[in-house]
Parts: sequence; C-alpha cells; structure tokens
Amino acid sequence: MDKIKLLKERREQLLAAGKAVRADIDALVDAGSFVEFSSYAFSESEYYDGTAQGEGVVCGFGTIDGSPYYIAAQNAAVLSGGVSKANCEKIIKCLDQAAKNDTPVIYMLSSQGVRVGEGVNVLEGIAALLAKARSLQGSVRQYLIVNGEVYGQIALLAGICDFNFFIDKKSVLALTSPLVITAAGGENLPREKVGGAAALNKTLLPAFVVKDIAEASAKIKSVNEITQSKTVDCEELNESLPALNKKCDAKAILSVFDKGSAIELWSGTAPEVKCYLARIGGIAVAAVVFDNEDGVKLCPCKINKLYNFAWLAGEYKLPYVTFVNALGVKETPEIANSGLIDGVCSYINELAWIQQPKISVVYGKAIGLGYTLFAAKSMGYDYTYAFANAKIALFDSAQGAEIELAADGKADKTKLAVKYADENSDPINAAKNGYIDNIIEPQFVRQYLIASLQMGLK
Repeated sequence: MDKIKLLKERREQLLAAGKAVRADIDALVDAGSFVEFSSYAFSESEYYDGTAQGEGVVCGFGTIDGSPYYIAAQNAAVLSGGVSKANCEKIIKCLDQAAKNDTPVIYMLSSQGVRVGEGVNVLEGIAALLAKARSLQGSVRQYLIVNGEVYGQIALLAGICDFNFFIDKKSVLALTSPLVITAAGGENLPREKVGGAAALNKTLLPAFVVKDIAEASAKIKSVNEITQSKTVDCEELNESLPALNKKCDAKAILSVFDKGSAIELWSGTAPEVKCYLARIGGIAVAAVVFDNEDGVKLCPCKINKLYNFAWLAGEYKLPYVTFVNALGVKETPEIANSGLIDGVCSYINELAWIQQPKISVVYGKAIGLGYTLFAAKSMGYDYTYAFANAKIALFDSAQGAEIELAADGKADKTKLAVKYADENSDPINAAKNGYIDNIIEPQFVRQYLIASLQMGLK
C-alpha cells in the first residue's frame, strides 16, 4: 500500500469537505498563517449515514495583524454542522491550548443543531464545552462570529463570549430553530425576523454587525489593540475643541476621543446609550455617551446595557468615562413591574468592581437618578466635571416637583418655580458642596480628561 498516495487521497477528501470553512478562515487570518490540528479526526454516524470528516469542526491557530489567535470553526458542509460529543471535545482541546498559552480564541459557528442520534452523549459534550468556555471568562478573550445559521444549545456560547459578530443578512442565532418557533406561534416569519441581529436588539448578543468575515477580522484587530495596549503615544495632548462651545451634542462629544479610535458596541440595542471602546490622549477607556437632546430616560434595557459595559470595563481594567445627559426613570406603567430596580442595583455593584479611574462629565442634564448613578461622588466617581451650561437637579422642572409633591396640599407652586428655575439648577450649586470637581468650558474637556486619566491609572 502506498501510504503517501493514501495520505494525499485522504487529504483531498478532507479539504473537499471543508473547502468553504477553510476559505472563511483564510479571510479571517493573515495569509498563510493558519496551522490546523486534529485535522484527521472523524467518526461514523449511523443515524445520518455518513462520515463526520474532521468531526465537523476545523481547529487550529493563526494570526490577525501578527497577533495570535486560536480558531474553532464549525463546518456546515459536514452533517449540517451537527454538534456531537466529539465535536465539542475537539473545540475544548482548542480552548485548553488557548488557556495554556494565554491566547484569545475565535469561534466561527454554523450549525443546524445537535446530531440527534447521539442522545444524551451530545448534551454532556455541550455542557462540558459551555463550562470550559465559562471558565475562561476574564482570563482569555473569546470572540464569536455567527457564520450563518446557529441553532440549538451551541448558541449559548454567544452569552459567554466577550464580543459577538453578526454578518449582515447572513447570521441567525436562536436556541430553537426559527421553523419551530414560528410554527408554535402560528406565524410564518422569515428566519432573520427570529434570530437576525435586528431581531435580537434587546439581547446585547450582537456586539457588532459586519458585512463579511474580513470586516469582522478588522474589528477584532481594533478591539485587541484597545484592550491589549492600554496606552500609546499621542501628539494631541493639549488639543482644545472650540466647536464644543458652539454645539455640544452626543455626536460632537465624539471629538473628545483620539481620531479614529472609537469602536461602538451593541449599536442596535438601546441606541440612546452609546458604549465605546476608545482612546483619550493615547489612553484606552470604556466610555458611555448618553444620546438624547432632552436627556435619556432610564429603562431596564438601557440599564442592562450599562451593566454589561461596566462589567467589560472591569474585566479589561479600563478607565470608565461617562458623558452624562440623563434624567430619571421612564414614566410608564410597565416600569414598576420590570427588572429595573434589580438592574440598577446590579449596575451599582459592577461599578464598585472597576479599579481604574471612574470619571463623569455632565455635558447636558444629570437629573434625579441620572445624577445618582452617573455623577454622584458617593457612587465612586474619582473626578466629576460639568459643562457651564449643564443642569444638575432633583427634578427636571418645577412641574416635575409639583407632580412628585402632589399629595402635599401645602406645596407652594411659586416657591417650587423659583427653586427649580434654570438659574438655580446650574452645576455651581452642586460644586458649592464639593460634589463637582470643576465647572469647565466644553472646549477644554479633553485636556481635563487626559490629566485625570494620567493621574489615576493604576
């Protein structure tokens, strides 16, 4: 028997079965950098009457812009990407190597679900995989690319990974097949209406929506640069921003970040609360910008987004900067019977775990809970600044105070009008008690932030 000829034949069969997924890996990593391992693993499937070439997953390591990553890519061409116990064990082997070498891992998932012929065995495999992935949180970065349709329990990896990438008009993620979901609901919805990025706009699962794998690769590179290199050289340390004195909205606030450095996360979820990884004076930060001209009102979805972002800032040891234009709670009947109170308390707990500087800039309003959560010294903010035209108060207006005190028949509307007039809710009143470190011209905010960040970095 000619063993070399046999090897070539087997290699050709393997490459033919994984042609598409290997092309996707090539689009992800630097040219020629991918090295595969366990490539000849396979098992027979009596139920599907076929062979699981490579166990339906391609594992190995490669580089993106010179930085190493381990990669586990499901092969949809093998038994529809069916998940098996051996499939999970092969991915776990990849994660073991990632942990051993302190190297990030990238999952590329495409699966129609489990190989049902395996019964409980596959459930044990998935449980082991999820437990292993969870154990890496906080020590090994995990990125997930939804590379097509991903159904079944393997989708739970999206809740563990640090960043998930959805490919526009291609990615669908759901614990149950959209066919089953729509049938149970009596509606015939297209799959993207069930598990596409837009349909998951309250889940915080799609951190990024990209046009293709090449764009996902570029985003991974950018995120890696921000989270790995905490400081870089910057020549624009003393730059003022005169345009902020003329107009200061959420879009204008972006000029505070180093040019081209801002990366927005979860843009499809609660868009009035924008979360960025960025640099200010060469220093990597996690920054929140409240985006509503009249002030953002809080609801569970927005608080959940903030909680996740605060967790990320703590895990990556990033300074946390909040540009505040926030009011109290959204006034709807549903709010009282929601998870808002629990969410707020969870956010407070997460803030306490952030060891790097926490800085608040009130560029608009900080009213009621909007002040307590995002600007109060007692909440642990190391530095709090306010623009000269900011508004800091218990209520947004005298009318708000009247409503709050409606049960008090002695409430004097005239006195309330004076107390909550604009001139008596400017930041000077808060500064008198030492709650605001400085009232500043908007154009100088970048300089103040850089100085505070440089002094506070640990």
